[in-house]
Amino acid sequence: MPSGHFTDVNDFVARHLHYSPDELSRMSIYDLVDSSAAGEIKEIFSTGQPGSATQETIVTNLRGRAGDEIPVEMTVRLVLFADTLYAVVVAREITERQQLEAQLVQAQKMEAVGRLAGGVAHDFNNLLTAILGYSEMLFLELPENDPRRQYAAEIINTAEHASALTRQLLAFSRKQLTQPRLINLNELVADMEKMLRRLLGEDLDLITLLDPALGAVKADPGQMDQVIINLAVNARDAMPRGGRLTIETENVLLDEAYAREHLEAVPGPYVLLTVSDTGSGMDAATQAHIFEPFFTTKEPGKGTGLGLSTVFGIVQQNGGHLWFSSEPGIGTTFKIYLPRAKEPALPLHPVAAPAASLRGAETILVAEDDEQLRSVICHTLRSYGYTVLEARHGQEAILVCGRHRGPIHLILTDVVMPGMNGGELMERLSPLGRKMKVLFMSGYTADTAALQSLLAVGVPLLEKPFKMIALVQKVREALDSPEKP
Repeated sequence: MPSGHFTDVNDFVARHLHYSPDELSRMSIYDLVDSSAAGEIKEIFSTGQPGSATQETIVTNLRGRAGDEIPVEMTVRLVLFADTLYAVVVAREITERQQLEAQLVQAQKMEAVGRLAGGVAHDFNNLLTAILGYSEMLFLELPENDPRRQYAAEIINTAEHASALTRQLLAFSRKQLTQPRLINLNELVADMEKMLRRLLGEDLDLITLLDPALGAVKADPGQMDQVIINLAVNARDAMPRGGRLTIETENVLLDEAYAREHLEAVPGPYVLLTVSDTGSGMDAATQAHIFEPFFTTKEPGKGTGLGLSTVFGIVQQNGGHLWFSSEPGIGTTFKIYLPRAKEPALPLHPVAAPAASLRGAETILVAEDDEQLRSVICHTLRSYGYTVLEARHGQEAILVCGRHRGPIHLILTDVVMPGMNGGELMERLSPLGRKMKVLFMSGYTADTAALQSLLAVGVPLLEKPFKMIALVQKVREALDSPEKP
């Protein structure tokens, strides 16, 4: 000291920085660190006390011969030896620690996004439901030859796109409600084809090869949308100069031999969804990490690293099996095996029942704290012949029930309201001797405590945002359902 020249350096440093011990003997610590760390070291050299039990810590990078940098945590301690002042510097590589810290920051960020999504979903979905309701009313009241009818249709389409965006945000934070049902993947792929072509752009060809005898699977259609979209986005990014994306479906049988080679697979009948591209492919090192959360090959700020981990999670959640192959310069293929159901698939978009069959004369109590949404719901139900009572919150609903002399056949209530949630409202009404059916509405995510408890007992739920035709269908279903013992 204070020159900072090396007196002794261990072989590990020489190997990792790609210098020979002889070369390092002619160098100083200042040759290996950036100017900021060099300034800190000089400060320690000038002010530190030899023999002190304390040591200084610096986080910096050590530069190798080729300009590569290794992140390290360096501790510096001064010692007096044979009347000469030395510094003992121990540099611990912290690459893995920094990666874990980055993942923690990313995880905290995603948790914040999830909390934000859950927090705004209720109000945002209320607004979307009101927009959908009023635009549907406008659309139905305008004559078919009125050009403004198209404007109303565009409002409906835009609101539906906004509701899809909300679902994607909730899926991103893994807080979406899942509603698995029997579906045919052919119908799902065909339904998404136009959107996928826009997503891929003109430079990419989309080919679909769909087995006409395909069996049904039990899955959430929204989740399967996410699987296909995530794989398509990955394929698009792997083909910046154009290429081909192929989506195939077929019935397959996984036997014992396959299960022995793929430990996570269970033998049996499956529906196979194959998504393959002619993109850049992945090397072995990349393939080893692709399903890890936050792993991405994109430059910083360009990818979350959650796309394929979400795909993996959805497939696992639905009892499926995922396999892939990739070769640099050739492309990548993902094979998704979902258990084949014995029952036939239900229509992806059920045909609405004729309006006349949805009419009724029963009395319905609507408990909803959002004024605009409550207004459009009550207007719609009255237009279908129902007698409608209104309440702004749970306490008012109790008062309305107490004042109303006749029967109340159904209470349509929001799950989350100020002062009293929907479940608590029903508990408070029970001692009053009111025999009424209930239909809950919610724009909240599945981790809301009140909603979780209701879902656990299988109560009927109308998920916001919803179209008015879905509202009256669900109301009619609830009213026509058998009485519970």
